[in-house]
Amino acid sequence: MTAFLEYRRSLKLPEVEEIFDLYFYRPLAFAFVKAIYRTNITPNQLTVVSMLIGMMGGVCFGLGHAAAVTVGALLYGLSIVLDCSDGQLARLKKNGTRLGRILDGLIDYVVSLAVYLGIGIGLAPESGDHRIWWLLLLAAGLSNLFHSAVLDYYRNRFTDCVQGTGHTEDDDFQSFQREYEELAADKGKRPRKAAIWLYLRYLTLQKKLTVNWDDSKLPKVAGEDFYHRNKVALRLWTFLGSTTQGTLLIITSLLDRIDLYFWGMIVVGNLWAAVMFVVQTRIDHRLEQEVVS
Repeated sequence: MTAFLEYRRSLKLPEVEEIFDLYFYRPLAFAFVKAIYRTNITPNQLTVVSMLIGMMGGVCFGLGHAAAVTVGALLYGLSIVLDCSDGQLARLKKNGTRLGRILDGLIDYVVSLAVYLGIGIGLAPESGDHRIWWLLLLAAGLSNLFHSAVLDYYRNRFTDCVQGTGHTEDDDFQSFQREYEELAADKGKRPRKAAIWLYLRYLTLQKKLTVNWDDSKLPKVAGEDFYHRNKVALRLWTFLGSTTQGTLLIITSLLDRIDLYFWGMIVVGNLWAAVMFVVQTRIDHRLEQEVVS
């Protein structure tokens, strides 16, 4: 198998990948995965290391001075690369786990929280009015959560339908709900119970944030038709992804204009999301009409 084909096998569907992931972070992550492939390093271990490096980046942001902010931005970039590598290693070795999937998603938010807090603590003193700075930070953080949750929903929905698994987000929720109920009576496995509980809350929030689409209709829609109707829209959704946002944060940090990141998230990002909801609603409505007819 050529390196290119092996790289493609390490990806999700290319259509669901963010542009920066596809052409920058994942190639770097793939090179790293190839270097450690024959070791005993597991995807979950890479996830934890990614989290620790990302949190170190947050600490550097919290120091506030220019050199520390630069190091923080670079550490955050390294964290993104390692965050890509855990899934690629799992797909190549076919040793991914349900818990790994949960951890990968939750740790993204842990790193984001650490970085945001670091920015608030380290750079607020230079902003003049601390209250406005923290309000902008909060608005950008909530926008980040909103964009990531919505993209995750549409990305998973696209993958499930195009690959013809018959699996839906509702199936996912019910499966984890059953597992959580089974673990509830067990006094052990508290970390796993906590992770599943948080993931269930996340799925609930995600469902509330997305356009109302009856997932039960997904298996009735031809995968090829769904693919052609949604591939452009999904590519446009990916510009709201966490990697794209993280790259914008890194660039604006290095340019000492992190305020541009705030306005990009709050104004441009949310306007983009509003337009995409209109577009996606029309696509879904046409597909629903076809299913009914």
